[in-house]
Amino acid sequence: MRKITPLFLSVLAIIMVLVGVSPVQAGDFRAGLNLGTEAGFGGHLHGTFFNFTQDLPLSARFTLGYNQASAGDPYAARRVFINNNTNGTPEDSAKYLQARFDLVFPVMKIGRQQIFLFVGPRLANYTADFVYVGGNEDFEVKTNPWGVGFGLESYFAINDRADFMIQVGLDHFMKSDLEGHDTIYTVDGDHINPREDYTWDSANEAIDQPETEILVMVGLQLKL
Repeated sequence: MRKITPLFLSVLAIIMVLVGVSPVQAGDFRAGLNLGTEAGFGGHLHGTFFNFTQDLPLSARFTLGYNQASAGDPYAARRVFINNNTNGTPEDSAKYLQARFDLVFPVMKIGRQQIFLFVGPRLANYTADFVYVGGNEDFEVKTNPWGVGFGLESYFAINDRADFMIQVGLDHFMKSDLEGHDTIYTVDGDHINPREDYTWDSANEAIDQPETEILVMVGLQLKL
């Protein structure tokens, strides 16, 4: 799990207490862009149907996200997916794309401010890229884990059509097969072309794919 400083979370909590009443109305559709961190800096494009049912204050949101991430240990990744060579200077990077769906509903008020709970499934597409400069190796490791997440959010009116939005949450991704070079390590142990006696656990330790991640996002949403 990546660390978010307690000071940052405290500042967000204070903002949520001090700013005024939620501006969203029943039947609104609002689209927006959030920026922040989850495993690394990124952005989320989202669209929310507010109070789409007549009998429940329930909203639905669809989100597409992109985040930078940590690739893991390049030397361990090379051993697990290719060979035991150590030549070359490693350079690595990682990213993951997300598709998210949330149900959103009010749970409490802090002063006059309405706080909402969001919860739903996630699907991530994670890619770690390893390059060994001078070592003639360049390969990617990919995985597509499903997950589930929840958190709290609130909205603050800028004008009749725009809101400022804050989200704090937690996502957990399930185990998923790891594929790199010509090797696949499967969760059930039915590996394809494994190196030596390495297993899925070995690959998991080498590659820093999303597991349990703290989400902190701020952004704008517009009424369409």
